[in-house]
Amino acid sequence: MDIQELIQKYAGAVPRYTSYPTVPYWDSETFSKDKWLSAVKESFNASNTVSGISLYIHLPYCESLCTYCGCNTRITKNHGVEKPYIKAVAQEWELYKAILVDQPIIKELHLGGGTPTFFSPEHLKNLLEEILTGCILHTDAEFSFEAHPANTTESHLNVLYNLGFKRLSLGIQDFDVKVQEIINRYQTVEQVFEVHSNATRIGYNSINYDLIYGLPLQTLNGLEKTISTVIDLKPDRIAYYGYAHVPWVKPGQRKFTEADLPNTEERQALYELGRKMLIEAGYKEIGMDHFALESDTLHKAQQEGKLHRNFMGYTHHYTQLMIGLGVSSISDTWNAFAQNVKKVEDYLKLIAQNEIPVFKGHVLTEEDLLMRKHILNLMCRNQTAWGALDLLNDNFKESLLRLPDLEADGLIVQSENSIEVTKIGERFLRNICAVFDARLHAKDLEQNVFSKGD
Repeated sequence: MDIQELIQKYAGAVPRYTSYPTVPYWDSETFSKDKWLSAVKESFNASNTVSGISLYIHLPYCESLCTYCGCNTRITKNHGVEKPYIKAVAQEWELYKAILVDQPIIKELHLGGGTPTFFSPEHLKNLLEEILTGCILHTDAEFSFEAHPANTTESHLNVLYNLGFKRLSLGIQDFDVKVQEIINRYQTVEQVFEVHSNATRIGYNSINYDLIYGLPLQTLNGLEKTISTVIDLKPDRIAYYGYAHVPWVKPGQRKFTEADLPNTEERQALYELGRKMLIEAGYKEIGMDHFALESDTLHKAQQEGKLHRNFMGYTHHYTQLMIGLGVSSISDTWNAFAQNVKKVEDYLKLIAQNEIPVFKGHVLTEEDLLMRKHILNLMCRNQTAWGALDLLNDNFKESLLRLPDLEADGLIVQSENSIEVTKIGERFLRNICAVFDARLHAKDLEQNVFSKGD
């Protein structure tokens, strides 16, 4: 079967597996806030002194709506929203710290959005100083933030660097003017160069660019120019995602229609072009959708078998506990997940009432933990192996029955108790992981939960 036939065969909608179970399959009916707080305390007690914890802070505000975006955002030009929101996030962290028996050891901290650089440098400084008060920095701590090239000032870079940030991620998506216009996302090459140059001079040691293929009006010629420019700028890492078209979830995507999007063959050609150019430029493929220079810690983690994947994507750090702060943030104790309320007003109201603002979650079963182990192995190491204890689970044994088809298509090589993903199979990693998604196979999802690019 040639590559085009494989693309057609495996074009179904499957998730990115930043978690397992995936959010649509969370069993929130058996979840409670008490169970969540108990899971947080248990995970913290077991892991804080061993590996430290991770913090994710969601800063949802943007001045304009990027119509491709699937994130939880709030669009406003009123910067008066900054101070109340920062106060609420700091208060949420205080609510968590009140249930922890020791000082948190912070190993990883990430600011996501929205647009974190919507906030003024002064307000970000105030927020982070409050967050870090009463905490200990891990000796291997890593802080990172997402930035819009059009509004990230030298002051932003200096303030965050002085607080310990050494990594940033710039949202590029595409430099093609026609694409930028239809997705309402504007930044020039000059703006990106300025932010990148300033960050490097200040001392940032890892800069990531986000690129997206499959966007409306995107062409091979336009994408080739974008990636050529990116290669010249030489970021340390590149996240190269497929656009996820979910207008039933994100109405902003209705600015364009499916007719404006590349078809399956065109979308794959865009991906293949970008992948080929990045590899030829010296970037190493990392798991799924990511590329890094050999000097970058993400590549080193892959080579050493230490690559990890969580709700923030790929990381070279592993912590058992990740606490998400801010509206819609997701937290992970390893044995349980929880998500904060999605509306800013609801979030602020709950915080004002001194309540942890989670509204749904999932406590992992033994089977969930088993399936997640194998999915993570595949996502991070392109292989997984099993033993006699795994075979005691009926759903896991049923998963193994799906492997011969993948092997027949050349996506994996199977031995008696292990599988390894082939070079061709790396392009279909999500489909291979889906074999072990017991909840996906147990019942049919409602139509349109995942897109083909989700």
